[in-house]
Amino acid sequence: MRALILVLLLLSMGGLRAARATTWDEPWHEQVVKGADSFMLARVVASNEKKGVTIKILQTLAGTAVTGTVKITGFYGLDLCSSSGGHGPEFHFSRIDSCYFFLKKIAGNRYSMATPTAGYAVVRGGEVAATYRHSYHQALVPPATYEPTMTAIFQHYHQLPVADALVRRLVAEALALPPAALGEEGMPVFFRQHVALECIYHLGLADQTATVLPFVRDTANRHAQISGVRALRASDTPAARQQLVQLLRDTTTVDFVQVLAVRTLAAYRPRELKATLNELVPAASTRGVGFGGNIMDPRVCTSLPSVQEALTKLVAEL
Repeated sequence: MRALILVLLLLSMGGLRAARATTWDEPWHEQVVKGADSFMLARVVASNEKKGVTIKILQTLAGTAVTGTVKITGFYGLDLCSSSGGHGPEFHFSRIDSCYFFLKKIAGNRYSMATPTAGYAVVRGGEVAATYRHSYHQALVPPATYEPTMTAIFQHYHQLPVADALVRRLVAEALALPPAALGEEGMPVFFRQHVALECIYHLGLADQTATVLPFVRDTANRHAQISGVRALRASDTPAARQQLVQLLRDTTTVDFVQVLAVRTLAAYRPRELKATLNELVPAASTRGVGFGGNIMDPRVCTSLPSVQEALTKLVAEL
């Protein structure tokens, strides 16, 4: 059975902190990409939980060229929430062969990756466990999809020329299909659509409102809604603004989606909506918003503001 890699739990964690453990606030993928010098495919040669990972570079796909064998010994995006004296951040690559990495040079042949759980994508069974949004939310995609899309995303965030013709074709083909259902048969299409929507967000592909709205309205699939709301950031239109406000008015919309809707509206700077948004503040959810999952996960302190906090901040800024 095809594994469902993309995490489905979007439960409020209410600011949980794992006691007597090392935990961190996991960065979103754009932060990972922006902080890296290079994006590459490599083979894991050796791994030690405490000392680091030795890799052999197979190909530099974007950024500063790296060749030969190098060692990953640190983390450039690690924001610790708590720490344990005997169990600091560790490297867990003992059962991994081929892997894509986002790396930042330290000195010599020593490099750092974002966190112990971000900044790499493992290749297994001919597919990539890929992060386009956040390491909590991954998708299984073939290298033929992952490499050109992630290379374009890296180039975009590093202000380098982007060859996006293939990406635009992928987006058009994937989003011409109806929103795929989460389930065994629908997963390949769902993953393609996830990648397409997230590419619109990362690359700022404009004029996509009509294409994206069916996914924003797909209340049966929270992950389609999340990616759709993010993708709308690239297309500031009256229809997009109206849909985002509707999500905030709808009490059945999950908090995670509403907070991201506020983020997209904040990017628009919609001053004409200030009074409307202010009216929504009193009834907005005050629950903490997190990614859910296992309380023992070291990323457990990663969270978002409540819907009310996000709305209050936006209204104050308009």
